[in-house]
Amino acid sequence: MVSGLAMNCVNYGEVLKMKIYFAGSIRAGRQDVGLYQKIITHIKQYGEVLTEHVGDYSLSIEGQNQLDDKFIHDRDVDWLLSSDIVVAEVTVASLGVGYEIATAVKENIPVVGLFRNNEGIQLSAMISGTDGVQRIDYSDVEEILPQLDDILKERLCKKM
Repeated sequence: MVSGLAMNCVNYGEVLKMKIYFAGSIRAGRQDVGLYQKIITHIKQYGEVLTEHVGDYSLSIEGQNQLDDKFIHDRDVDWLLSSDIVVAEVTVASLGVGYEIATAVKENIPVVGLFRNNEGIQLSAMISGTDGVQRIDYSDVEEILPQLDDILKERLCKKM
C-alpha cells in the first residue's frame, strides 16, 4: 500500500500505480544482488517493477542464458520505453545499465541513479554529468529509501 503523500494522489478512488524500470548489473557482476532485491522490494509499493528479475539470486552473472541476447535487448527496451521512471543502482560499472540510462534520458524518462560512495570508486562522468539523472549518493541502503519514497511519490502524483 502506498503511504503518505501518495495517498492524496487518487484517480476516481483508485490509487495510481507506476511502471518502474530497475536497472542493476547482471553480466558485469552480481555482488549487489541482495541490495537490488532490497531496493526492488521497497519500490514495488509504488507500482510494477518491470525488471524484478534483476534482484533474483538465481539469475547468474551469465544472465538469462536460456534467452538469446536479441530477445533480452528487445524485451528490455520495450519495458524501458513503457516505464514512468528508471531507478538504477550504478555502483557496479555496467555497459548495460549505462545503455539503459542513456536510452531513458534520450526518451525523457526520469532516471534516479543510486551510487554507493563508500566503495572507493568514482562514478563515470557520463552518468554523473548528465542532466537527465538525479544522483543519490549513499553508504547504506536504509539512507536512500526515504529519498526514493519522496521521488516516487512526487512522480506518482504527476501521473494524475
